[in-house]
Amino acid sequence: RRRGLAPRAATASDAPFPYPVIDRTAKTLTLTIGESEVHIETGRIGLQANGAVMVTEGETVLYATICAGREVTADGGFVPLTVNYQERFSAVGKTAGGYRKRDGGVRENETLVGRLVDRPLRPMIPKGWAYDTQILEWVLSYDGVRSTDALAITAASAVAAISDVPLKKPVAGVRVGWAPGASEPLINPTVEQMRDSRLDLVLAGTEDAVMMIEGFGDFLTVDEMLYAIEKGHEAVAKACKDIKAWAEQVGRPKMTEKMLVAPEGVDAAVAEAVGADLATAMAIGPKQQRGAAVEQVRNRAMEALKDQFQATDVRLACGRIESQAIRNMIRREGRRQDGRDVNTVRPIASEGGLLPRAHGSSLFTRGETQAIAVATLGGKVDAQRTDGIGDSEDRRFYLHYFFPPSSVGETGRIGAANRREVGHGNLAERALAPIIPPEEQFPFTVRLESTITESNGSSSMASVCAGCLALQDAGVPISRKVAGIAMGLILGDEAEGEAPVVLTDILGSEDALGDMDFKIAGDAEGLTAFQLDIKVEGITLPVMRTALERARVGLIHILGEMEKADPPPGGEMSKYAPQIRTMTVSKKYIGRVIGKGGEQIKSICEQTKIDTIDINDDGKVVLNGGFGCDMDAAVAIIESLTVEPEVGKTYRGARVTKVLEFGAFVEVLPGIEGLCHVSELDVTRVNNPKDVVNEGDRIDVKLLETNERGQLKLSRREVLLDEGGDEVRAQLEEAKMAREEARDARKAEAEDRAQSDGGGWGEDRGGGNPDDRRRGRPPPKARRGRTRLRE
Repeated sequence: RRRGLAPRAATASDAPFPYPVIDRTAKTLTLTIGESEVHIETGRIGLQANGAVMVTEGETVLYATICAGREVTADGGFVPLTVNYQERFSAVGKTAGGYRKRDGGVRENETLVGRLVDRPLRPMIPKGWAYDTQILEWVLSYDGVRSTDALAITAASAVAAISDVPLKKPVAGVRVGWAPGASEPLINPTVEQMRDSRLDLVLAGTEDAVMMIEGFGDFLTVDEMLYAIEKGHEAVAKACKDIKAWAEQVGRPKMTEKMLVAPEGVDAAVAEAVGADLATAMAIGPKQQRGAAVEQVRNRAMEALKDQFQATDVRLACGRIESQAIRNMIRREGRRQDGRDVNTVRPIASEGGLLPRAHGSSLFTRGETQAIAVATLGGKVDAQRTDGIGDSEDRRFYLHYFFPPSSVGETGRIGAANRREVGHGNLAERALAPIIPPEEQFPFTVRLESTITESNGSSSMASVCAGCLALQDAGVPISRKVAGIAMGLILGDEAEGEAPVVLTDILGSEDALGDMDFKIAGDAEGLTAFQLDIKVEGITLPVMRTALERARVGLIHILGEMEKADPPPGGEMSKYAPQIRTMTVSKKYIGRVIGKGGEQIKSICEQTKIDTIDINDDGKVVLNGGFGCDMDAAVAIIESLTVEPEVGKTYRGARVTKVLEFGAFVEVLPGIEGLCHVSELDVTRVNNPKDVVNEGDRIDVKLLETNERGQLKLSRREVLLDEGGDEVRAQLEEAKMAREEARDARKAEAEDRAQSDGGGWGEDRGGGNPDDRRRGRPPPKARRGRTRLRE
C-alpha cells in the first residue's frame, strides 16, 4: 500500500498562469422562412476567422467562415471574392468513393451552389475593397428534407454581416416551387414537394430589392413567374431585416478605413484629356476594332497624366467614363454600339447537319456570337451519374459547354471545365430539358456539346438555340422548339427623371457596363429557364415585367429565324447513330437470357456486335448497339430463348448436342434440349444411335410431350412418318407382317423338331439327373444356356 501524501501549503508561485480568457458564449438568431426555422449561431466555433457561423435547419448543419487577406491584391475595379462550397459525405453517414476515400474534389453541384452564393453577395461588397476575401462553407450534417443551396446563400450573408469585411446590406436566399394545379407558390419547399413542382426558383435579395434569381420551369407564364418572385422576396426581406439587426448587436466593426478611394480629380482630368475620344471609340460597332481603339485612347491618357496620377487610377477612371458614354448614347440617342435600337435582335443565321459523322449538329450565329452544337445519342451506360449527399440519379440528358479563349481572340488555359463553363452549361441544359421526350418514348441518352466559336454577348443563350437545332438534326422527337435571349438594363438618371431602358439581345460590353443581365429561354407560350443578375439595387417588378414581355417578342423572332435554317436540320436519326430496342420477357426466362455467368448475353453480343444488353428484375430488356450491329438478329435470339416449346410442333434443323446408348439429346430452341429415344430415331429398329446421328448433326424432330418436370420427349420417327405418308406406312406394315410370318415359321419348325426327337428331353439324350429326364426337364447345362439367352 502506498502512503498518502500530506497536503502542501500553497505558495505565491502556485498562482494561476495569466492566460487570456476567450469568450465562447454563443449568440443566436432564429429566422422563419416559409414553414421552416433556420437557426444561426456565432461566437462558439471558428473565432480566428473574420467571421464564422453555424446554420441549422432541421437536422441540416452548415458551417460558414469568411477571411480577408492582409495585403492589397486588387486595384479597386473589382472585388477579389472567392466562394467555396463543399458537401461532406460524412454528413449522411457515407464515405467518399475511389481509392483515396477523402473528400476534396469539387463536384459539379458544389460549383453551381458556389456560383449561386457568389452572384448576389459580390455586388454587396464595395469595389474599393481590394483584399483577397474567401467564404468557405461545409455541409456537416444533412437530413435530406430540404436542399442546401438557398440555405448556403443565407449562411454566407450572415457570416459576412457579422464580420469586419465591408458589406452594404445583408442578403438572404429562398427556394420557390409551384405544385401542379395550385394557385399559390411554395416557399422553401421540401425535396419531396419539388419532385412534382412546375417551378424550381432560387431567389436572393436584400430587404429592398431582388438581386439574383435562377429558375427553371415547365413553360411558366410571365404572370406566374413574377408572382413567384414577389412571394419569394417577401420571405427574403424579412430574413434580411433580422440578420441586419442581429449583426449590429454581435458583429465586428467594419474595416471601411481600408477601402481604396480614387484620387480626387482623376475622373475630371481623364474626361478633359480623352473623354470625347473615349466616347467616339465606344461607338465603334465591331468588337475587335472597338477594343483596339479604346485601348489606344487609354494608353494615351495614362501617358498624358503619368505625372499627376498612377496608371491604375487613370485606367479605372477611363472605365467609368466608358460606362457613362454607353449609358448616355443609349438613354439620349436611343442607339447602341452596333447601331441597333434598344428592341432589335442582331442578325441571325443557322444551319443543320454541319458535321457529317455526328449524330446531329448545327451552327448558330447571332451577330458576333456563334456556337457549334453536337448531339450524341447513346444507351443507358452513357447516362451521367451524379454523386453527392442527396439522391443520386442518372441524367438521360446533359449538356457540356466549352468556352475556349479563341472565341474572344485571346490565349489562355485549356483543360477541365471552369466555374463559368459549368454554370453556363447547366443553364442551357435546364432550358432544353423540358422538351426532351420521356424514356418510354425515346430510350436514348442524349448528350449535347456546345462549343463557342465567337462570343460577344450571351453565349449560353446561343447554346440553347444551337442545341435545339442539333436535337432536331439528330432525330430527337422534341415536344416543342425553344430559344434563348439575354436582356439588359440601363437605369435612368433619377436627378433628371429618366426611366430605365430595357435592352434586347445585349452585347458583351452592355453586360459588363450595364445594370442587369437577364437570360430567358422558352417560346411564345412560356418559359423554361431564366437567370437574373442585378448589379445595382432598385430593380422593381414592373421593370422585370417589361423585360419579360420584350423577351417574349425577341424569342418569337429568334424561333422564326431558326425556321429559316439553311440547310435545315435533318429531322431523322443518322445512320451512324446507335440502335436501341426495348422488349419484355417473362421473369422465369431472365436467367435463360443471361446464361451461366452471363455467357448467353456475351454470346449474343459477339454474334450480333451488340454493345450492351441490360435486363432488370421485371424482365425489361434494353439492347444497345452501335453502327453496324445486327439488332434484328439479337432480338430474334432473345425471342427464341423465351419461346415455350409447343407439343406437336416440328422443329427443323435442331442440333444434336449429345449421343448416348439410349438415344440423343437435341436442342430444339436456344438453351432448350430434349431427348430423342433410340426407339424414336428411325422408322426401323436402331441398335446403335450413332448409326443414325452424331453430335453436331442437324435433324428434324417433333415434340411429343412435356412431363411434369419440364423434360421434352422428341421423335425423329414421327417426322419421317409424317413426311413419308401412306407409302412409308404401307412399307412398315409389310415389314411387320413379314417379321410375324418368319416368327411363326420358326416356331412351327421348332415344334416339329421336338416331336421328331421323342417329345423333348428324354432319357435317350443322356446327361443330367435321371429324375430330371423323367420329368421332361432340360439338363442344368441347357438351362444355363437359356438363361444367358434371355439376358
